[in-house]
Amino acid sequence: MAAQCCCRKAPGAEAAPARPPPEPPPALDVASASSAQLFRLRHLQLGLELRPEARELAGCLVLELCALRPAPRALVLDTHPALRLHSAAYRRAPAEPPCAFAFAAPGPEPGPGPGPAPPPPLPAFPEAPGAEPACCPLAFRVDPFTDYGSSLTVTLPPELQAHQPFQVILRYTSTDAPAIWWLDPELTYGSAKPFVFTQGHSVCNRSFFPCFDTPAVKCTYSAVVKAPSGVQVLMSATQSTYVEEEGVYRFYMEHPVPAYLVALVAGDLQPADIGPRSRVWAEPCLLPTATSKLSGAVEQWLSAAERLYGPYMWGRYDIVFLPPSFPIVAMENPCLTFVISSILECDEFLIIDVIHEVAHSWFGNAVTNATWEEMWLSEGLATYAQRRITTETYGAAFTCLETAFRLDALHRQMKLLGEDSPVSKLQVKLEPGTHRPGPQRFDDFLRAYVEKYKFTSVVAQDLLDSFLSFFPELKEQSVDCRAGLEFERWLNATGPPLAEPDLSQGSSLTRPVEALFQLWTAEPLDQAAASASTIDISKWRTFQTALFLDRLLDGSPLPQEVVTSLSKCYSSLLDSMNAEIRIRWLQIVVRNDYYPDLHRVRRFLESQMSRMYTIPLYEDLCTGALKSFALEVFYQTQGRLHPNLRRTIQQILSQGLSPGAEPSTDPDGPGADAEGDTHAPALLLGDEAPSGAISLRDVNVSA
Repeated sequence: MAAQCCCRKAPGAEAAPARPPPEPPPALDVASASSAQLFRLRHLQLGLELRPEARELAGCLVLELCALRPAPRALVLDTHPALRLHSAAYRRAPAEPPCAFAFAAPGPEPGPGPGPAPPPPLPAFPEAPGAEPACCPLAFRVDPFTDYGSSLTVTLPPELQAHQPFQVILRYTSTDAPAIWWLDPELTYGSAKPFVFTQGHSVCNRSFFPCFDTPAVKCTYSAVVKAPSGVQVLMSATQSTYVEEEGVYRFYMEHPVPAYLVALVAGDLQPADIGPRSRVWAEPCLLPTATSKLSGAVEQWLSAAERLYGPYMWGRYDIVFLPPSFPIVAMENPCLTFVISSILECDEFLIIDVIHEVAHSWFGNAVTNATWEEMWLSEGLATYAQRRITTETYGAAFTCLETAFRLDALHRQMKLLGEDSPVSKLQVKLEPGTHRPGPQRFDDFLRAYVEKYKFTSVVAQDLLDSFLSFFPELKEQSVDCRAGLEFERWLNATGPPLAEPDLSQGSSLTRPVEALFQLWTAEPLDQAAASASTIDISKWRTFQTALFLDRLLDGSPLPQEVVTSLSKCYSSLLDSMNAEIRIRWLQIVVRNDYYPDLHRVRRFLESQMSRMYTIPLYEDLCTGALKSFALEVFYQTQGRLHPNLRRTIQQILSQGLSPGAEPSTDPDGPGADAEGDTHAPALLLGDEAPSGAISLRDVNVSA
């Protein structure tokens, strides 16, 4: 008996609700080459086959569209050079679209005959014999667009009428795509099975499948995925099933989402329930840790968010922990948050990062910025909501401590990059969280805002109009034009935030940090060090210790006697703490050329495979006198790094070398002798070893 598709109702079930009326054309997005303003995307279907041995994804994409004006000459989609389109076809949308894809059965092993074996067939979107309407082939071409993608132009039949539903069927393969990360088994914790995940934010999913790759366009989607035996497949979908007799996974997302939130992960993953509507997925060796740290907590966070901003609308809230190669900390894919497993050892960072992704369920996923120029509409409101949820759950003092830590990083970034930097301007919009009406009334406004705009995309003017409608007394006072509150100035002016939140409720946690930092910068050093040694930072929260070390980093290079005293006082203690603490201390070691602790830097880099814990150290190493030390460690560890991370570190090493010197990928090759600074005693790790830097950690923009 054929399995019931997850996107169809069983016989006798309640009929699906009618599709919503056509929406106005989406906002123009300069990051997209597509003709999204000329069409309404009703639904997309994906038939995907994962081929890890070839590091290739084979796909069949069915777009269900209708034109917003008569006789459009072509459909333009976003794509990428890594994606090769094999065919394009058109047909009128059938009354009941099929929801199945055909995959080729495994063939016999290729024989010893001459020539390479033919490539396996692509997934297909089958038609019943003699069925109407039949598919007809379409001409297409691919043109350059930007360094992050191309444009795909598909010629359409001339007789196409406005608002007439039709389908475009594209068959393709994608290899070395920036959105698709293939991991060999040895790059996973269990080293048992290959692993693959996608990361679409913000403009990468055009290399996953051709699409309107703009947050202004949302639609529902369904997918059928075939994977190697024993590999668990998950997607950001409200429904999922495994059809054993077909060996495929079926997914359906019932709410409209933008292309960047279509996400997939596959590997040696096992589940464990952590609440009534949540479970964690992780490799077997990580599952007990993930379960123990999050059991009961996610439901607590969801309930707090619901009290503030209304019902959670996505059904389940599951979390999958990915190997250290995941390029960011976390990603708010609906129903299935992606989190880097490295963060499991840092409890407070784990709490904040997951709560932030929970907040995105309302701000970002339900109500989305229509263009990436206004990403603050999602990130800024999610950051505000994250802090309100944190306050409700853990109290105001902890929230103020985390906010002080982030604001400290913001001011550091603006000092390093300049106030006019696009990254600085974005962060200023994301961080303030300032609200004139008071938190309770502002939360009520946000609840109404979500209810009005859920499952749509908005621009900044929509937020302002809603705000003034909700607070008519402020509209009557023309508050948006009052000095200091001008909306246009908040939106576009450079410089630090026009107002910062009152963090006095966190002073019990931030005052000890400030006091300890002042001791270490006071004179005479002996007395200061003696006083500092009486403060037991082992009882501090992670954010307190991180804030203290960040202040020391800001002051680096420090006097050598200060670094020596700091090492005697803290080095062994910090070495037993989590990675967020250790990397900050090791950056102090590197920026101050403190050779007695270099062995700790080596040991840390030998154990880390994550971008967030390797790149900042390599940047600092290559800025100072330790470039040859960086080369040596890289040669010894590169085999355990993802190719993308390996290439990034090679670029850092190349930029840090003298002109004409290039790092070799061969640990025995000439690169080790090509180091320009021949006087750096990089291989000496004892006391006998005889600059400020801008690192990624200083310029941290978290999703």
